[in-house]
Amino acid sequence: MSKPHPSSQPSHHAQTDFSDWFAWRTTRFLRMLADTFFAGRYGHRAVVLETVAAVPGMVGGALQHLRSLRSMENDDSGWIQTLLDEAENERMHLMTFIHIAKPTRLERWMIILAQGIFYNLFFMLYLVSARTAHRLVGYFEEEAVFSYTEYLEGIDRGDYDNVPAPQIAIDYWKLAPDARLRDVILVIRDDEAGHRDVNHDFANQLSS
Repeated sequence: MSKPHPSSQPSHHAQTDFSDWFAWRTTRFLRMLADTFFAGRYGHRAVVLETVAAVPGMVGGALQHLRSLRSMENDDSGWIQTLLDEAENERMHLMTFIHIAKPTRLERWMIILAQGIFYNLFFMLYLVSARTAHRLVGYFEEEAVFSYTEYLEGIDRGDYDNVPAPQIAIDYWKLAPDARLRDVILVIRDDEAGHRDVNHDFANQLSS
């Protein structure tokens, strides 16, 4: 039996100041809302939340890009491409789960509303404190790793059908042709763990 990927193991950044506390409490509040609305419907939860998850990388990448243009210096240290890659990766998570859990009409309206609200709030937060914005995303991704771990445990218990992986997921992650939902969740969880570590690292850099 293979060992679990180390980046997918529980990891939490302890709060050290108000910025961290704000990001953490905001994350816990949003987690409570998601738990209340979606309960154990992890596929539908992923459809809505991955829509929001694809926003921070695009916002951060765009603002870092504009900063580079204003300064006329190529000093982003690779942040721009990293953030844009994160946004694209989260978008592919959404495209995958659309095939697994067909969103209802209500969930489609929720996606439009949530994206519109979150995009503007996160944009303003990034302008005010990029450090807090990255810490917030780091905490979001901690919760994502936890949620996908719960999803995996549910599959292993037989609570959710381990359906065949969508072709879009097989192509994107280069999975085996006979890959199942469990294989997809494993690679997505690793993605989220990577985004968690990157954003916490960016926040730490902005603290120094």
